[in-house]
Amino acid sequence: MPFDVHVLGTSSARPTGTRSVSGSIVKCTDGTVVVDAGEGFQERYGAQRKHLKVKAKGVTLKPSDIDALAFTHGHLDHTWGALPWLQTMDLEHRQHPLLILGPTSSDVIDALLEEAPLPEDAPPAELARQWRAWFELGGQFLTFPVRWVLGDPVNDRWIELDPTTFTGVLLDQMPQPQGWKKCSLRAVPTTHSVPSCAWMLGQGSTKGSFDRERAKALNLSTDERTQLAKGHDVQMTDGTALTANSFRLPDRAATSVMISGDTASIAQGFAPELAPTLLVHEATFLEEQHEKAKEHLHSTAKGAVRSAHYLQAEVLALTHYSSRIKSSRHALDEALQEADDLPVVALGDGDRLLVGDGGSVTHLIRNEGGWQEASIVPNR
Repeated sequence: MPFDVHVLGTSSARPTGTRSVSGSIVKCTDGTVVVDAGEGFQERYGAQRKHLKVKAKGVTLKPSDIDALAFTHGHLDHTWGALPWLQTMDLEHRQHPLLILGPTSSDVIDALLEEAPLPEDAPPAELARQWRAWFELGGQFLTFPVRWVLGDPVNDRWIELDPTTFTGVLLDQMPQPQGWKKCSLRAVPTTHSVPSCAWMLGQGSTKGSFDRERAKALNLSTDERTQLAKGHDVQMTDGTALTANSFRLPDRAATSVMISGDTASIAQGFAPELAPTLLVHEATFLEEQHEKAKEHLHSTAKGAVRSAHYLQAEVLALTHYSSRIKSSRHALDEALQEADDLPVVALGDGDRLLVGDGGSVTHLIRNEGGWQEASIVPNR
């Protein structure tokens, strides 16, 4: 299973009685990434881990497997739970390196490189301001290896911050999580009131595996199976030639997951060639508040559909609902009015999305008994 997405909060700026603020976890072949960590993140993370242990044995979310923490932007409902969680991992004697990434502006990058004060027009939610406060509150004393990397996704400029001096070093490119080989992490510029980006995790196509069932049916010897699995043709004693390619299952298609964060519809960095297998997109407002969505650079449910169509996404998952939206079903109903053949689901807290080989997407709805599979079918 290339990707297992855990959505731990589906509310927008403030939590409700049934929804927490933003925070998601994406497991991929190479490791795990946390995307945003709003207030109470570590409690929600702990609750999801416990639920998995009891109701989905064999599925884990180990803190030691988390390779990166990626922020979509600096608003507190996306960041305020990060420092307590980092300090908890430190208390638990974490040793595994952690890459922390976030978007900023080129003006802020220039100031940090020149060891100058941050620009006066840098917004209060600027991640550089927050990280400096975090360093003063103990972030610089974390005992496990941490890389603090800020970037301008629009111009693809990235710097690594020194938490003790609060100065930056220019990087050649955005770094990838340590040890990743099959998967990649990419920042896609979005359109919001502060520097922002979506995060896209991708896994390239992989060669099909050896067809063990066919080899078994032909009663091939261990040596013959080994040769075919290595890509060598085999000549049988009766003169029959077995080609290695005929024992290779179809290649697995490339797959990807994009999580948008806060953004206006069809954000500045969105492009059809991105074509995510799964797009998790904010739907802060219903259409009756489309003017407010436009004013605050957010999306309506229909706006999320327009983003998905433009990106050529295969499946759209809605999240980040305003407290005015009492039920996610309202957002889903509006989205389906414009979806055509695009499959759309409305997420709830604790839901999971599984992206399988070949691009299949499964929506698992969290309940007291564990997770219940919900059908994902195109709107007809």
